[in-house]
Amino acid sequence: MTVGGCRTSAGALVALLLLAAPAAAAPPIRHDVDVDGHKLAVWQKRAAQPRAAILLVHGRTWSSLPNFDLQVGPDRSFMDALAATGLDVYAVDLRGYGGTPRDASGWLTPDRAVADVLAVIEWLRGPAHSAGRPVYVLGLSRGAMVAALAAQRAPEKFAGLVLLGFGLDPDLRVASVEAPAAPPRKRNTTDAALSDFITPDAVSGATIDAFVRAALRADPVYADWRDEQQFNAFVPAKLIVPSLLLTGERDPQAPMSVQTKLFARFGAADKAWVILPGADHAAHLEKCQGELVRTITWFIRRHDTSPPSTP
Repeated sequence: MTVGGCRTSAGALVALLLLAAPAAAAPPIRHDVDVDGHKLAVWQKRAAQPRAAILLVHGRTWSSLPNFDLQVGPDRSFMDALAATGLDVYAVDLRGYGGTPRDASGWLTPDRAVADVLAVIEWLRGPAHSAGRPVYVLGLSRGAMVAALAAQRAPEKFAGLVLLGFGLDPDLRVASVEAPAAPPRKRNTTDAALSDFITPDAVSGATIDAFVRAALRADPVYADWRDEQQFNAFVPAKLIVPSLLLTGERDPQAPMSVQTKLFARFGAADKAWVILPGADHAAHLEKCQGELVRTITWFIRRHDTSPPSTP
């Protein structure tokens, strides 16, 4: 057999192909963090010498791994991309999502989600994990609402906050709705998994197919929330931690009118707003992922005064 003008054996060709193929990404490390007697699944991807830690909080329908560690093609996992910049990356599955079971109530509320996120941050800030490194938090969609309310309530725990696809209008009130006695536990659907992919050229078909499979496998049942009026406690002026607002240019769930109000009213003196051209609600999975990661890295490095830790 001839390769590049030189004869080679079949065994040597296989070896060359293996060397040329991208190495499979290492699976995330799972931690089970006890919060008020309930185990929360927290997933980790670690850089060789991380300078800071970042906790990712998923959105309304899908858990952490389909969103943040989707393995399809080179550089598609958001966690891997962040870890490659020198971050210790964690992602939490809230109650009823992915690797975290529901609690005895069967429901999740905003206050419960906020308390869980704050407890995981406190776990991260312990000497066995962050080793004194700063802890940032990125919230996606509803996860951004949870993260923002958590930062408002305990700003001392946050080195900084990143809000992606944050669509909560500060001038509207979330209505109080009476919940049924038992959670409905509806099945998730393919259409639901496809719903965030809006702009045809923003993401590849292979990524969409992989996400649908991973999402339905991780979250076959729709998580049930109640008492969502608790989100009304969020007041932008009370958000005082360094904040980065990230908006997909074509994201219908985070309209520019709402983003403008939010950014203008944030109480943080240290704040930035970046619009991602051509992106919509799933920017972390789209072709703009590289720009998204570079922006997050820029924001974190602006506040980076700590030496890198040893592995």
